[in-house]
Formats: sequence, C-alpha cells, structure tokens
Amino acid sequence: MDEQIVQFFDRHPDALPLYEKFEKCVEDFVPEVRIKVQKTQISFYNRHMFACVSFARVRKKRDCPDCYIVVTFGLKHRAESPRIDIATEPYPNRWTHHVLISEPDEIDDELMGWIREAADFSDRK
Repeated sequence: MDEQIVQFFDRHPDALPLYEKFEKCVEDFVPEVRIKVQKTQISFYNRHMFACVSFARVRKKRDCPDCYIVVTFGLKHRAESPRIDIATEPYPNRWTHHVLISEPDEIDDELMGWIREAADFSDRK
C-alpha cells in the first residue's frame, strides 16, 4: 500500500478497506490506470481523470454513516439510480455523479459498470 494513500486515510482509518476494495476493482477493469493522491481526493486516470475517491459531503451530516467514502465519476449522460447522491452537469454532455459507499458490497457490478463507462468516456475525450 502506497504511503500517501495510508496518510490520506489517517483521519478515517476505518474507510481504508472500502478504498482498497474499490482500487482493486478499478485496476481489474482499467489495467493502465494511474492513481494520484491529492490533499482532498485520490484520483484515477487513463488519458484523463475518470473517477475519484474523497470524503466530500454529499448528504447532511446526520444522514452520513460513520465510515464511508464518496466515489465520483463522470459520464456523457446522467445515470439514474437511487444510489446516486448528487448528479450535476458542469459542461454540456458531461455529468458528474457522486455515490456514497459505506459497505464493501456496495462496490458491486452496478458501480463498477459506471466506473468502466467513465473510463471509456474519459479515454475518448
């Protein structure tokens, strides 16, 4: 495990296993993925950034579980699902989606399908 990633989770150590599972799944779907640890997020790149993990506030504090990560990804269209906490269109035909993950089994085929689609979309830009 990269020391920068461990430091990123210093204040949220219980969330590290969620991140580790997510990272492994991304690496399985996007073999050439590059990971960049920044102050507020861990970003996933192919040609461009296609997803990130953070602790962004996407729900009111009282509605957030104690342990979670937020997975953010970009698509050409708005994905419709009750799992998506926030979806915005910062540019025409570029939708940013935020999904709060609090359990390992939430890193599932649906989420990874969006991540694969986001990686493909990013790679075509």
